[in-house]
Amino acid sequence: MDFVSHDLDPNREFTEILYEQRPVFDNGGSMVEGLHTVWITLDNPDQLNSYTTESVKDLILAFRRASVDRAAVAVVFTGVGDRAFCTGGNTEEYSEYYAGQPNEYRQYMRLFNDMVSAILSCDKPVINRVNGMRIGGGQEIGMACDFTLAADLARFGQAGPKHGSAPDGGSTDFLDLYVGWSEAMASCVLCDPWSAHQALRLGLVNDIFPVLRVDGEFVPNPLVVTDRYLDEWGRIVHGESKQGDDLAAGKALLKSGIVDFELLDEGIDTVVTKLLYTMPDCTLKTIESLRKKKLEYWDKNRESNRAWLSLNMMTEARAGFQAFHRGSREVGREVDFIGLRQRLAAGEMWGDDLVRAVSPQYKTGS
Repeated sequence: MDFVSHDLDPNREFTEILYEQRPVFDNGGSMVEGLHTVWITLDNPDQLNSYTTESVKDLILAFRRASVDRAAVAVVFTGVGDRAFCTGGNTEEYSEYYAGQPNEYRQYMRLFNDMVSAILSCDKPVINRVNGMRIGGGQEIGMACDFTLAADLARFGQAGPKHGSAPDGGSTDFLDLYVGWSEAMASCVLCDPWSAHQALRLGLVNDIFPVLRVDGEFVPNPLVVTDRYLDEWGRIVHGESKQGDDLAAGKALLKSGIVDFELLDEGIDTVVTKLLYTMPDCTLKTIESLRKKKLEYWDKNRESNRAWLSLNMMTEARAGFQAFHRGSREVGREVDFIGLRQRLAAGEMWGDDLVRAVSPQYKTGS
């Protein structure tokens, strides 16, 4: 049969992401003819797979292409390397182009909103393969997916209020659906990250897998407490960071091993195989019905959030993103929060002088 193409841009060659087809396996482990999984991979490892304006365009069209792929059983969304799935928007672009240009950022946010909507409207189940950090906007596009399988070295969290933004690219809409209101409030406002073990306990992810191989054997994340126990207040301790000598020993063990995603990828294949043995239209209808809970808030808030985030590029976002990008480990990457609050309380107006006064790189004369 000669099919009509519904791909919006069938000749587009993706430049900042990878788009590939991978085999699907039946219950016996044999490759299935005529079917595949689409892997969409962020390819910016030097900048922790942050998405640029161009890669956002690529992602919109990639999810649309996968959505209309008749032979695709599922989509796997991941990142290159072992450091990060995605850490959100590209801070170099934010700092050096969009900061101070709200109208330009408003157009960028139109693309960002379309990217999230493309994930939420994909006609295939979308699996987020978290190969490292899922932070900020990375957390938001990850939560737009239907399933999440993660390396147990991964970390999850928000960064907005620490760096001059609000997590209005999805987290204020989605996160409480996963982890409850109190945990969502603490994560979005305080920006304390979660380990993969904590994310699993809270219900943010479906499963986690050891990826550190030491002397040929997989070992659990050595930087966190992986055995459950009750602390002195009767609270469950699991996935919390180790302290003192235990943390030092964990770091040494981490350095002695290699990262191997074999078990994570076997987990991905297992989920895809389970999807293979379901009715495709019934599966899609079920997923669409569950997605409505995300879409209810996303569609209600995305345009007003876009407008606010754009205007914020004149004030706190400008200061925060430039401090992060132009700062360093030595001088710091966060503004002087106390000094900023004091100056605003005294009536100082936003402008170049205020931004310079609270930015770490200017304070040190760099």
